Amino acid sequence: METGGGRFGVSETLGALNAALKKKPGPPASVWFKESSARNLRSRDFLAPQAALRPLFPGGQVPKDIIEDVISLKCPGVPPLQSCQQTPLGLTVQLQRPAAFQQVLNSIAEFTKPFQSAGGQSIILNCTPLWSWRSLDMLSLSNLRAILVTDHLAEVLRIQGLNVHLVPAVPDEGIQKFLHQLRVDWSSELETTFIPEDVLALKQVLSQCPYATVPGLEPGQTRLADDVIFKVHLKNFLAQQSLEGYDPNLDVCLVTEEKLRVLAQLRQMALRCAGTGPGGCCRVVHVVSCEGEFQQQQVDLLWRMLDLGAHTALQKHLVCGPVKVANSPSPVGAPQYFQLRRCQMYEASVMKYGDLVQDNSWTEIISVLTSAAMRFEMLSTAHQSQIFLNLEDSSISTKGTKSGAFVMYNCARLATLFKTYQQAVEQGAYPAFPPASELNFSLLREEGEWLLLFNYILPFPETLSQAAQLPLSSKGIRITASTEAVCKFLIHLSMDFSSYYNRVHILGEPLPHLFSQMFARLQLMRGVRDVIHRALATLHLPPLSQI
Repeated sequence: METGGGRFGVSETLGALNAALKKKPGPPASVWFKESSARNLRSRDFLAPQAALRPLFPGGQVPKDIIEDVISLKCPGVPPLQSCQQTPLGLTVQLQRPAAFQQVLNSIAEFTKPFQSAGGQSIILNCTPLWSWRSLDMLSLSNLRAILVTDHLAEVLRIQGLNVHLVPAVPDEGIQKFLHQLRVDWSSELETTFIPEDVLALKQVLSQCPYATVPGLEPGQTRLADDVIFKVHLKNFLAQQSLEGYDPNLDVCLVTEEKLRVLAQLRQMALRCAGTGPGGCCRVVHVVSCEGEFQQQQVDLLWRMLDLGAHTALQKHLVCGPVKVANSPSPVGAPQYFQLRRCQMYEASVMKYGDLVQDNSWTEIISVLTSAAMRFEMLSTAHQSQIFLNLEDSSISTKGTKSGAFVMYNCARLATLFKTYQQAVEQGAYPAFPPASELNFSLLREEGEWLLLFNYILPFPETLSQAAQLPLSSKGIRITASTEAVCKFLIHLSMDFSSYYNRVHILGEPLPHLFSQMFARLQLMRGVRDVIHRALATLHLPPLSQI
């Protein structure tokens, strides 16, 4: 899309700037980066550091004709440039900020909608803790983390255009109720009909498999559990297939009816997805807690062994790190964690608002705050890293700047801002909001205003794309994903918005000469609000209109 119309983005701009400095055949060097700190954004938006320029130009001095080429850049996805200067730090670029404000804020919906480039591909997310979860008391915090990671990952993949299939189904009403309290959207029924004959077919294959034996009690051998129907020698299979990335301690797998039922349902779902997706291909990502990783690798290898086809080669494992509780004498389960956070949210609300909290509307507010607190605690850290929870941390339930409650609080502040403006319009204090095309965005000169547009509204679609990137073609069986990206984005956005909101009076005195700036600022706040709402939707958190 040409400059002056359509959507531009950070990655497109960086690509064009790098190409403008290209001197040799082949792909251009990546020398530019986007500034993000308020201090640096006072003088520049993009920087090519002097150290990166020296290998390209003698002494790092860029010829004037190349600088002129940079200034005159007009490429799809690139906003208009104001200046390009050689400084002691390197080559700096500043955008035409009023033009950027106008283009983005005139088309907020266009600039905040996610990219869709998946082309209807199918993916199965296998949330492994849900296969063995039989009662609420059995759910550990590490398994809860894997469930929340799966739920969020499914949503960011869907909005990128993928067909996401979740397994297993969760028919138990008590477990479904708990998941509903956490705002986890999970089906109670299988997408495919489970056929018991599939398990019988797998048994038949195992009976003829050279790596499998029927267990028998030999002299000196420990008696196996009654439900073990086969012993499978995985180590021999691994060596024969030259597979990498598996636990070296994998040896003999004791196969039960339950393992075969899990395998039969996974195979059935993979076959169904392969029949509907482009190219007859379906990827399978096992989302597993660290405590269940070894067992899931056994299921993975069994699948490969019994079904040597295209689908088994497309398995990947996304492993979630452990969740530890500080200063806890005994293990804390997920239900206990949920109840504790809900009580903390209620008590904090009573301290702030008193008897108003008894109103029925507060039941939903406290429910949303509880879910937000838990999701941000579990998702703000990279999924492969360990989490330490401080269950007595009061900032989680009030407005600690890294908490979900703080994000929801700022979401409610925005709702209050627009409600206050609308009430003033109805009372005749302010005029009705004019069309965005009539607004004067050159009046947005406060440094916090550019910070909100350049760091959050403009790169938001790329943040969603980053969260949905899965390196499925990588070597080995483990993959990582940026499941923390959206929560971190919302935390930083809330901090910068809060700082701006506390410093700037958006709804000023009802004087005609102040209306133009007020409307430009309100339009910017619309962009911030829409970004927050879209980001919260990937966490299944509804926006709050009050706290």
